[in-house]
Amino acid sequence: MTDNLTPRRIVAELDRYIVGQDAAKKAVAVAIRNRWRRQQLSPELRQDVTPKNIIMIGPTGVGKTEIARRLAQLVGAPFIKVEATKYTEVGYVGRDVESMIRDLTEAAVGLVKQQQREQVVEKARERVTEKLIDLLIPNKGWMPPEEPEEAERRQRTRDKFRAMLDSGELEDRQVELPAEQKTLPQVQMLSAFGMEDMQANLQNMLENIIPRPAGPRTVTVTEARKILLEQETEALIDRAAVQEKAVDLVENQGIVFLDELDKVCGPAASHGPDVSRQGVQRDLLPVVEGTTVNTKYGPVRTDHILFIAAGAFHVSKPADLMPELQGRFPIRVELTDLTRDDFLRILTEPKHAITKQYSELLATEGVTVDFTPDGVEALADIAFEVNRTAQNIGARRLHTILERVVEDISFQAPDLSNKKVRIDGPYVRERLTAILQKEDLSKYIL
Repeated sequence: MTDNLTPRRIVAELDRYIVGQDAAKKAVAVAIRNRWRRQQLSPELRQDVTPKNIIMIGPTGVGKTEIARRLAQLVGAPFIKVEATKYTEVGYVGRDVESMIRDLTEAAVGLVKQQQREQVVEKARERVTEKLIDLLIPNKGWMPPEEPEEAERRQRTRDKFRAMLDSGELEDRQVELPAEQKTLPQVQMLSAFGMEDMQANLQNMLENIIPRPAGPRTVTVTEARKILLEQETEALIDRAAVQEKAVDLVENQGIVFLDELDKVCGPAASHGPDVSRQGVQRDLLPVVEGTTVNTKYGPVRTDHILFIAAGAFHVSKPADLMPELQGRFPIRVELTDLTRDDFLRILTEPKHAITKQYSELLATEGVTVDFTPDGVEALADIAFEVNRTAQNIGARRLHTILERVVEDISFQAPDLSNKKVRIDGPYVRERLTAILQKEDLSKYIL
């Protein structure tokens, strides 16, 4: 994260994708800025500065998950979303809570590998070109050392093929790719504990499980380039550096979004589901508080991972959490229900507004869709009304309503003679009025 990513700028970036919820945006912006501030401290003090975890309180569909996800993308941090309820299932309590950190580490490895790929891709392309030339020029087997004239002639031939590859003349030419040699993972360290037999058995089992490499195959130059580029890129990536950097990224920049925390709230009890809820909270506590989780990339400390929890808290409240867990989430922000004006803004303001998405999707069929101002207002009015009188699912309501409005256009798009469609107020109400008049609205629009 750069020093110019100030809280104000973070909020401005989030505003491009999420409407409203200023308090939540401000809280996460400060939390992210505090990470940068922590890095400016002396190493001794830095270790004692822990993140101020956040609980977002609000109904479904108001932007809790989207705020956390966009925030992670903005700062390039590894991000994972988990539901607290998955740990209430039979057989999961006390066993898989730490898996969220392993998943977060996998996400970090993916981020770092992508960064390394971008750094080595040009060198990999150069290697691929040389390998393709080797495949295109007939191999005559062993030959005595070349005379200078022969070496010069051979170099001219290679330059000629290189130019043809660059110009795209050989894309359909067939080449034979040799069989890819796969290295079996080695089972090590067991012998140090007097377990040589187990080591040998495990190695044999791996050899039986992992499929043998296929023989040579003939593909076009286009296909060969893709295959070879993947191989060469992987070969150039420093795996040790990837793992080391990924672990550091998780420990200092990782973000865990813990959804449905309210579902594991409950008073202490000696029987029933509350035992499960209390068990989940007890298992979450050391992970949030700071512990070491063993992953296949090495141990990962969770002391400085940012945890953002969320829940509707209709029945329970944050005070129902264990006091120790409450103390690890000092910042609490409430997200408000979406108003009619919020729906109007969601339909028009975000960078990837849903109306823009539908317009671009149908444009691929050559259909131009024009959402008029009164059409957008009708969509906002109906979404707000249905949420008010039926189940409130927040902004997700817009997807179901818009899908119903453009259903006929989407179906007929390839065959429409008039490729211009105007979606105005009457058009919207014509397709939704019959549904709105039904008594059980939730049966028709969910």
